[in-house]
Amino acid sequence: MYKICRAEKLAENIYLMDVEAPRVAKHCQPGQFIIVKLDEESERIPLTICDYDREKGTITIVFQPIGASTTKYANLKEGDAFQDFVGPLGQPSELIHEDPEELKKKKILFVAGGVGTAPVYPQVKWLHEHGVQADAIVGAKTKDLVILEKEMEEVCNLYVTTDDGSYKRKGMVTEVIKDLVVNQGNHYDLVVAIGPMIMMKFVCLLTKELGLHTIVSMNPIMVDGTGMCGACRVTVGDEVKFACVDGPEFDGHLINFDEAMKRQQLYKTAEGRALLKVKEGDTHHGGCGHCGGDE
Repeated sequence: MYKICRAEKLAENIYLMDVEAPRVAKHCQPGQFIIVKLDEESERIPLTICDYDREKGTITIVFQPIGASTTKYANLKEGDAFQDFVGPLGQPSELIHEDPEELKKKKILFVAGGVGTAPVYPQVKWLHEHGVQADAIVGAKTKDLVILEKEMEEVCNLYVTTDDGSYKRKGMVTEVIKDLVVNQGNHYDLVVAIGPMIMMKFVCLLTKELGLHTIVSMNPIMVDGTGMCGACRVTVGDEVKFACVDGPEFDGHLINFDEAMKRQQLYKTAEGRALLKVKEGDTHHGGCGHCGGDE
């Protein structure tokens, strides 16, 4: 069992937990995710790692209750436990493989939408710990949905914007990007965008126009977390990839967002899943296709 040592409500319908998982904490890196399962009857849920403490052996996760399982998670308290806590899974951020001295020469911008702030945080924190000060934009619908603001301010140059103007700037994250690049004359060697699919799509359209290399995280479309279900199948350039095993981070300018969002809607129904399975054939899922994991 994996004990919950902190449970906190960050905002309306957004929760944070610290979970004791020493082996995961020892090996995880920014950009990776874990799979949690509450009990024998519960489904497996992939969640991005928000933070980790190798000394304490804890992993921090942030989630929004959407379905039955995550709604149960929202009612858990300190002292409760998960039956399974598997990870780290997925590929780490490409940034951790670069020489920190070379990274110091680069200007990096992170763009987070809503709960996307959670997976952005460990990346900007890692950069800060290695002497790299990045810029970050955090966007939320309203003031009450801005999360991890204090933590982000401690490790990066933070710009907060809200759709309704109830806090800091008013407007979409794309407007802040335009302001920083076009009006203020900043140039970025890399943009990393994590958030709702529609947000990432429009960030990529803008950064392509501005000539800024952009990485996005496709964790919003993950379901199974092992490549078996096919929910996170995505076209990257002319290749078929699976966010949970090949990603979750990819070149945003090569992602077919319209296809990915359409698949996301179809995958919500059994009829839609059956249609995709017939249409996509052998590329429908990323498993072996013989063990029944795609059934």
